[in-house]
Amino acid sequence: MAATQSATKKSKKPEPAMSKDELFRAYGKMLLIRRFEEKAGQLYGMGLIAGFCHLYIGQEAVVVGMQHAIDSGDEVITSYRDHGHMLACEMDPKGVMAELTGRATGYSRGKGGSMHMFSKEKGFFGGHGIVGAQVSLGTGLGFSNWYRENDRVSLTYFGEGASNQGQVYESFNLANLMKLPVVFIIENNRYSMGTSIERSSASRDLSLNGVPWGMPSLSVDGMDVLAVKAAGDAAVAHCRDGKGPYLLEMKTYRYRGHSMSDPAKYRTREEVQRMRAEHDCLDSAKKHLEELGYSEEELKKLDDGIKARVQEAADFAQSSPEPDEKEIWTDVLVEA
Repeated sequence: MAATQSATKKSKKPEPAMSKDELFRAYGKMLLIRRFEEKAGQLYGMGLIAGFCHLYIGQEAVVVGMQHAIDSGDEVITSYRDHGHMLACEMDPKGVMAELTGRATGYSRGKGGSMHMFSKEKGFFGGHGIVGAQVSLGTGLGFSNWYRENDRVSLTYFGEGASNQGQVYESFNLANLMKLPVVFIIENNRYSMGTSIERSSASRDLSLNGVPWGMPSLSVDGMDVLAVKAAGDAAVAHCRDGKGPYLLEMKTYRYRGHSMSDPAKYRTREEVQRMRAEHDCLDSAKKHLEELGYSEEELKKLDDGIKARVQEAADFAQSSPEPDEKEIWTDVLVEA
């Protein structure tokens, strides 16, 4: 097994691969996700968002870094912790917030809510509420690209809790057997519903979960957008070269509970505070930008503009109408 692992796993950490302007744009996107999710949490507390709501606060570097590694036409699919992925894909914050609040102007016309929004135009194929189900669907997207020979890549996200699901390994097998252009991305935020990865997985290095199928892999600091971008570049290039899928384990952390209804008593307040103080992805990117010559005033102006944009999205959502009752019968079946 040791020989197989050394042959399939890239152990050397790649060099950062973002220009000064790219990092500034990435920082702005991470700020947008953070401020949007903070506002979503407020609206949930006010009773304006119903149902499930899984916030992405803390994990912003993962999706933003990966988006900087792909091209227009590539595809993204993920689980129910999906607002950050939507915004990183350039979906309109107004439409996302409107969907969260169940309004007719939302991406799914107010019927999908937090976990089920889509935008074919932006290459975002959901938001899926069934744990691990999107991994098979993301593999299907990869099969479509392989069949059409269109040079496109599918980014397929799932959490460490889903990584032990049977359909995940079935997808690994098929993707490697057919050399499908899929980047499998484990967002390892350490805790699934309420259980730490140490208690739920016999595998202590999730990046090695693709070893039985000969899939190359990399364990990445998911709190560092530069490291994520560099790893993403390597994985996407591997797929575009026709070499098959690639597995990335992003070691990240969520600051909020599993969902808004989760008190998160399975971890200490001190642990969360330590992660915020020592490993926050926004702080790390901001420090890099300051070293590159951006002033505190410039970065504050960026943040203020994003806060205004998020407030505009919240105002738009609250002023939008609820869906007409007839909408309950639309988009239910597809007639072939």
